[in-house]
Amino acid sequence: QVQVVESGGGLVQAGGSLRLSCAASGSIFSINDMGWYRQVPGKERELVASITRVGIINYADSVKGRFTISRDNAKNTVYLQMNSLKPEDTAVYYCNANVRASAWEYAGDYWGQGTQVTVSS
Repeated sequence: QVQVVESGGGLVQAGGSLRLSCAASGSIFSINDMGWYRQVPGKERELVASITRVGIINYADSVKGRFTISRDNAKNTVYLQMNSLKPEDTAVYYCNANVRASAWEYAGDYWGQGTQVTVSS
């Protein structure tokens, strides 16, 4: 079993900052990609940022220059520093971890329960 838990969401004014954290625990040999996604009601979940185990990073165009993703492989943790927040960043943010159960066995994609980020204008 693998658990993924996010924290750090909340309410912030436009132009402010928030830092999200996500920790994976349980039967983990290693984690390949980790990422942050977000979803608003009535829309599909979209990728915000992802980072591979060796640090290759991908950002959605809408957050480039404002958000920074990082990870700590020893702690199975990924972070999302969000600066210059805009009302359109309001969403539920989900963490995703691509987990290996062993060197030969892929365990699957695991999602956290989501954390609400609300940016007021």
